[in-house]
Amino acid sequence: MPAFIRNPKDFWSGVIFIAFALVAIFVGRDYSMGSAARMGPAYFPTILGGLLGIIGAVSVIRSFVLQGEPVEKLVFKNIALVTLSVVLFGFLLRGAGLFLSVIVLVMVSGFASSRFKVLPFLAVAVFMAVFSVLVFVKGLSLPMPMFGSWFGF
Repeated sequence: MPAFIRNPKDFWSGVIFIAFALVAIFVGRDYSMGSAARMGPAYFPTILGGLLGIIGAVSVIRSFVLQGEPVEKLVFKNIALVTLSVVLFGFLLRGAGLFLSVIVLVMVSGFASSRFKVLPFLAVAVFMAVFSVLVFVKGLSLPMPMFGSWFGF
């Protein structure tokens, strides 16, 4: 790492934000932009990409000014667990429903934490599941099963 980068964590997180920003702007470039009052399909990814780019640029600039810790070694087990939890969520959503899918998502991704304890994570998982059902199924009326077809509902 070059000596002028004083905070590698800020630097690399800024680079990741900028990369996502560029992808979002690139995806939205072929669609019509519209206006704030009448948003086109490119409006959201372009605005979101711009905001992510600004956050990334600020983070990169901070990395040159503020002292910070070095980036720790990547732990592929944790990356695999979080990725697996998202894949399981997508697989389980239709058959098991939103409630159980959110619980599985939180619990499996929780195994990536060095501070994982079953009861606190289960409490958070149940809270998140109830909250998700209330917001997405009841509040927004999204066509998403609360309990899926595997349970006969």
